[in-house]
Amino acid sequence: MKKILITGANGLLGQKLVGLLTQQPEVDLIATARGANRLPQDEGYLYRPMDITDHQAVMEVIRETKPDVVIHTAAMTDVDKCEQQKDDCWAQNVKAVESLVEACTEVGAFLLHVSTDFIFDGAAGPYDETAEGNPISFYGWSKYAAEKVVTNSTLRWAIARTVLVYGIAHDMSRSNIILWVKKSLEDGKNIKVVTDQWRSPTLAEDLAMGCYLIADQEAEGVFNISGKEVLTPYDMAIKTADYFNLDKSLIAQADASTFTQVARRPPRTGFILDKARTVLGYNPLSFEEGIAVLAGQLTKA
Repeated sequence: MKKILITGANGLLGQKLVGLLTQQPEVDLIATARGANRLPQDEGYLYRPMDITDHQAVMEVIRETKPDVVIHTAAMTDVDKCEQQKDDCWAQNVKAVESLVEACTEVGAFLLHVSTDFIFDGAAGPYDETAEGNPISFYGWSKYAAEKVVTNSTLRWAIARTVLVYGIAHDMSRSNIILWVKKSLEDGKNIKVVTDQWRSPTLAEDLAMGCYLIADQEAEGVFNISGKEVLTPYDMAIKTADYFNLDKSLIAQADASTFTQVARRPPRTGFILDKARTVLGYNPLSFEEGIAVLAGQLTKA
């Protein structure tokens, strides 16, 4: 049996990981998050409340549970909020990782840290794992600093970088580009969508599978775990309208300067997945296949 502890179990990726890992007979799962358990399923794993910004709590939970692998998904990911609340962002995205590194080192655990394409400036995407970070937002800097905490440690580690994760949380607590476009067009609303940013949209289930493959193999190093295509949000909106047979004439092209956002966004990221495919056997869905997964989940919700 492999004992795996995940942080951020109540989040979108955390929920998908709990769903996936409880199906693996050789995994003994410990789910942790701040406060009470908000997961819909309460069987097949142990739940422990753990605030990642509380150093003592992190040390105590990991000493007590002694996991073989820690998958760290918890983070402050609202890019604009990170720009405005820098102390909170640093506490959640960097200080917490320092605590986890210390705790994992003490118990000999393998640490898988989830990172982001926002560590790049977006001048030269799509990126492979060897590309040098150059963040242009405080969120990006916090995640880049967290990577350095991990890579400069003495423990066995992996970093899973991802891009624009979408999916459906069990309580429908968060929207995503597919749900937003679908609802807007169904309501007959005109929407503006940018054509000058490029991303590799990532289905949350694919990201969970990528994390599981790394954890299962304890594969060390940096891995790009994202969707396989590089698309603009406008491309994504058109594909969504096509899938649901909605009126594309309501979708207008815009550039990023149309929108006022606190933090800068990298214009062109997206990932090259050759390493994850070869080393891990990672094989993500296309964006259209991802839309189909969400559509199926919506009919069940």
